[in-house]
Amino acid sequence: MTRRDIRRGTTLTMLFSVCICTLIIITLWRHPGAVKAQPSIQQAAITAGRLWSDTLTNVSSAYAPLQAMDREIERFLDKWDIKGVSLAVTRNDSLLYAKGYGWADREEGRRMEATTIMRMASASKLVTAIAVMKLCEEGRLSLQSRVFGPEGILNDSSYTSAMCDPRMLDITVDHLLLHQGGFGRGAGDPMFTTREIMAAKRLDTPPTPEELIRIVLGRRIAFTPGAGRIYSNFGYMVLSMVIERITGRSYWEYVTDNILKPAGCHGFRPATNYYAERSEHEARYYGPDNEQVEEFNGSGRLVDRVYGGSDVRALKGGGGWCASAADIARLIASVDGCPVVDNILNPTSLNTLTAYGNDDHKLARGWTESDGRGRWTRTGTLSSTHALVEHFPDGECWVILTNSGVWTGYHFSRELQRLVERFRSRYSTTLPTRNLF
Repeated sequence: MTRRDIRRGTTLTMLFSVCICTLIIITLWRHPGAVKAQPSIQQAAITAGRLWSDTLTNVSSAYAPLQAMDREIERFLDKWDIKGVSLAVTRNDSLLYAKGYGWADREEGRRMEATTIMRMASASKLVTAIAVMKLCEEGRLSLQSRVFGPEGILNDSSYTSAMCDPRMLDITVDHLLLHQGGFGRGAGDPMFTTREIMAAKRLDTPPTPEELIRIVLGRRIAFTPGAGRIYSNFGYMVLSMVIERITGRSYWEYVTDNILKPAGCHGFRPATNYYAERSEHEARYYGPDNEQVEEFNGSGRLVDRVYGGSDVRALKGGGGWCASAADIARLIASVDGCPVVDNILNPTSLNTLTAYGNDDHKLARGWTESDGRGRWTRTGTLSSTHALVEHFPDGECWVILTNSGVWTGYHFSRELQRLVERFRSRYSTTLPTRNLF
């Protein structure tokens, strides 16, 4: 081979290399964080024994084509005086976008991150419903199982003797899932009137879950089980106790080991009542006003409404979980029927979760409502947080969590829904094609 041939071969090799590099640069410029780059990051994490969430930061979703959406979110925070928000978006079980905005803890100078966890409020009910369906699949429970009475799951004599309304014997697991157990709120929501209950029953300490059940069983129910519907946080707390009785484990432990870990959700934590008890990576909470209220435990102390005004931990499966928006999105991916992420329930159970009721009551188990066409909605509201989960027929799922309560209360859920609908119309086609899971 002549020296001229060698030079020609070298030149051709260099030109080929330049072309390949140029193509790679153009691809990355047009699709930052494209699918080809992402698996290497995730594979490295797996090799190192780390979780998908260990590689997730706001930088993961610093995506130039969506800067207009970033600005809209910042304006939304200013409008509603929300300190921080976290957003996660999936499509067909792939996490496309996960980012935090604003302050996770303004006093500590900590910004909201993609992995910041917050109280989920009533979005926790979806977790509980999934756990119930898992036990039904395993044959350990039935939706038609009676909850109280000698033939019920919670058949303690102390419960049975406390019942003042014989219709309570007919309450089933499914009635509680659908808020059809008959429990009214004439005396207030028992999960948020701890001080009043303590005063009425002359208790020195907040009632335990068992004591609270006995107290509520001592009241007449508002309607025959199955004949009406009144939203009941208490009913989902009772379901938590059903899970404990069936499994012989604490509600938190059973759900963590049998639902969350198999679903690949590792950021869920039980909620706590006070800032000093917060979990790692948990946000600080901000109420809609600066008014102080009496502590829930009857101490007489005045406390910040979001830290001690209510016994959030006592909500258990009715509103007692914390998680990141991305972790919630991962849970939805495990119960949406799409095979990309392994589903932790069988198809029959998945259909039961989202079964459509009727136009008056869009009944769904765990979900707030289902429209019968693949759109499922779950909302959650506390004085300290708002949560929205929206799953759409095209396979997209949007999850939003805030660390601030808004003065409009649960009506604010509609504002979040409008925000998601606007973002879908403007930015769905702009979302990057990748999978941060």
